[in-house]
Amino acid sequence: MSTLARVAISERFVFTVTDLKQYAYCPRVVFYTYCLPLVRPTTYKMDAGAAAHEKAEALERRRTLAAYGLEAAQRHFDVAVASEQLGLNGRIDMVLEVGEGAEREWIPVDYKQTTRPTGRHIRRQLTAYAMMLEETWGGIARRGFVYSLMTRKAEELTLIGRARDDVRTVVAAMREMVEREVMPDPPDSRRPCLNCEFRRFCNDVL
Repeated sequence: MSTLARVAISERFVFTVTDLKQYAYCPRVVFYTYCLPLVRPTTYKMDAGAAAHEKAEALERRRTLAAYGLEAAQRHFDVAVASEQLGLNGRIDMVLEVGEGAEREWIPVDYKQTTRPTGRHIRRQLTAYAMMLEETWGGIARRGFVYSLMTRKAEELTLIGRARDDVRTVVAAMREMVEREVMPDPPDSRRPCLNCEFRRFCNDVL
């Protein structure tokens, strides 16, 4: 792990960026995680995802930067970041470091195992990473990439403006939900419920 990845995560950072992404699928997952005294099980998808990311990192070390439209950049893998302002912490698959000093740019990269179009939740995740990088390391982080492990192509996303307002709004909503301990409504679509590890708690949907 690089020096950049060695960030002490304080207990006061309540939520993870994964919570931010889960909230988009179903707020109840975040509610159960923080409001019920249970240990969340590790699923096959979690294990498979971790293995795929390890393989991706090994391959990335041998690739050029052509997929990101860059000629030169330093790569940092499995980067730990945190924000006291947001109350978030997380780990970024890869961060590209471009330039030096006040002009240094941090570019978060998130790996995904799908060919589906990039959803709003992924932009939210990358935006949160960008905000944490700026708070932790200084410099700027205005863009990021989603790299598809299936197509081996990278999609660039802008991570400023309304995208940052969206992150703050969702974090505030999660915090209010957990502090009030009021279970939210289920998602409109029941498709995510079929393979959810918390499905046995939702007697009103299954």
